[in-house]
Order: sequence, then C-alpha cells, then structure tokens
Amino acid sequence: MQFNNAFFEDLSRSPGVRALVQAEAEKIAADARGSAPVDSGKYRDGIKVVMKNQRRAVAVVLSTDPKTMLIESKTGNLARALQRWKRKR
Repeated sequence: MQFNNAFFEDLSRSPGVRALVQAEAEKIAADARGSAPVDSGKYRDGIKVVMKNQRRAVAVVLSTDPKTMLIESKTGNLARALQRWKRKR
C-alpha cells in the first residue's frame, strides 16, 4: 500500500479543513474570553484566533495584550481553555 502524500497535503490545506480548524479554535478562544480575568478588559478583548499558513491548517489562540505573558504565568487561562476543549472531545 502506498499513500498519496500530495492528496493528504492538499486535503489538510483545503478550505473545508481550514474552516473546521478555525471553528474549533474559535470555541477555545470564546472559552478563554469567558474565563479571562478582567482588570481593564484588554487581555480578554485581545484574545483572538490567528490562522497560520503552513503545510497544514494551523490555528493559534493568543492575546494581543502586552501583559499576556504575565497574566498567563499567574492564571494559565489560555492553557486551561485548551484543556477544557480537549476533555470535551
């Protein structure tokens, strides 16, 4: 048996797969926004999904607030949102 690698690479970059990956990442981002600590709201409002152009569809959930690393080191909010998503799967 021989796999058609080109087919699977094309499939992993297809619009349907990209949409599916983005939709799941949006669920994680929404969960993270819902559980985000709110001081000024910049961290919560800065949580977004960024699609990366790689060999396959990749989505990154991040926050654009400059204090994100500090907040994450104290709360682990984004990591916890990802763990909750994994448990639901």
